[in-house]
Amino acid sequence: QVQIVESGGGLVQPGGSLRLSCAASGSIFRIQNMGWYRQAPGKLRELVAVIHSSVFTNYADSVKGRFTISRDNAKNTVYLQMSSLKPEDTAVYYCNIAATLTGYLASHAYWGQGTQVTVSS
Repeated sequence: QVQIVESGGGLVQPGGSLRLSCAASGSIFRIQNMGWYRQAPGKLRELVAVIHSSVFTNYADSVKGRFTISRDNAKNTVYLQMSSLKPEDTAVYYCNIAATLTGYLASHAYWGQGTQVTVSS
């Protein structure tokens, strides 16, 4: 029903930048929230950033001022621009989308498969 494809992860040195992308496709009527979560080894999955419509955004305190979330509604795509990366940003990053499918009233959450981000010298 919904396919989510993430891209942009990889290995980067401390202080470097990466841009993650997440594109959703399928029988989507409307997308409400789009966000990014991450999970480091041995830790719980945590919210990184979320964008509501194209105006309101929320960020984890640990990434404020360094990460920027944005979305392209025409492409059903959300981006995460990460700058000044630190080793503690190393994690698997997951895209999360709250969407209403065509023919349905309620929205549901859908997850991407995850993309690895490693910050290391």
